[in-house]
Amino acid sequence: MKKPKLSIVILSYNTVDLLRECLLSLKKVRGEVGFEVIVSDNASTDGSPEMVEDEFPWVKKIIKTRINIGFAAGNNRAREYVNGEFVLFLNPDTIIHKDTLKKCRQYLDNHKDVGALTCKIVLPTGQLDKDARRSFITPWIGLTHIYLKLDRIFPKSKLFAKYWYGYVSPNTEHEVDALQGAFFFTRRAVLDQVGWFDEDYFLNAEDIDLSWKIKEKGWKIFYYPNVSITHVKGAAKGKTKRTKQNVPLKEKLKYRLAEVDAMEVFVKKRLWRNYPLALNLLVLTGIKLLRFIRATKVILLG
Repeated sequence: MKKPKLSIVILSYNTVDLLRECLLSLKKVRGEVGFEVIVSDNASTDGSPEMVEDEFPWVKKIIKTRINIGFAAGNNRAREYVNGEFVLFLNPDTIIHKDTLKKCRQYLDNHKDVGALTCKIVLPTGQLDKDARRSFITPWIGLTHIYLKLDRIFPKSKLFAKYWYGYVSPNTEHEVDALQGAFFFTRRAVLDQVGWFDEDYFLNAEDIDLSWKIKEKGWKIFYYPNVSITHVKGAAKGKTKRTKQNVPLKEKLKYRLAEVDAMEVFVKKRLWRNYPLALNLLVLTGIKLLRFIRATKVILLG
C-alpha cells in the first residue's frame, strides 16, 4: 500500500460533537492530498472514540488512554502510527477549508528550509485567532502582554504588540517564532530530529516549546495566510458557551493553572540561561502571582 503524503493527528478529549464536525470537514477534502487520520483520545467520557469508530471507519487509528495524559503526551502517542512525510497536529474544534491541506503541503514542498507552518486561523466570529502566530516570550513581552496588556491598547505597536505580531497584517505571509497547536503543519523528519513534543508540559506552551526546538535546529517557521481554517477555540477547556457548563470547576481550575505552570516550565527550560539570575527570579515571582490571581478568578467566577 502506498504511504500517505500527510498524517493528521487529532487529540480528542470530550468534544464529541466538535470532533464529528472536524472529521466531516476532512472527509470533504480527502481528494486534495493523500492523508491518514489518527485520533488520540485522552480518556473521553462522552463517547468520542465510539463515535469515530461508528461514523468514520476510514480513520486509520484510534488510540485510547485510561487517563488524561495531556496535550504533549497525547499527541506523542501517535508517533508510532504516523506514516506520512508531513504531519499535521489538528485540534478537534477546527473546520478545515478547501485547498488548505493541499496548499500547505505544496508550500513545504517548495520551501525546503521551512520546518513548520500554519495557515490563517479564524474564529467563528470571523476574527483572526491571534494565537496563530506568536513571538517567544521574553521578560519584556511577558510584562507588556500578560500583565500590562499594552498590546490590547496599542494593537499595532512594534514596541508593545510583539507577542501577536500586531504590527504585521494578518494577510501577510511572514516568518514567526511560534505556531499554535490547533494547526501545526510540519515534517516528520523535523519532529524526529527534535524529539516531538516535550512531555514536561501537560497543557499549553508545548506548541511554543516545539517551535523553539525546531528553530533551534535552524529551520524556519512561517505563517501562511493564503488558506485558512475555522477554530472554535477553548472548547475542551470549558471556555466556550457551548462547553462551559459541561466542564466541572475542578477541571477548569486545572486547565487555567496549567497555562501558568507551562509558563514556568518554559522559562526554566528555554530562557533561564539568557538572563541574569535577579531578572529570572523576578519573572518567576510574577508567574506565581499570576497563578494566584487566575485561581482566585476561577473559584469566584466559575
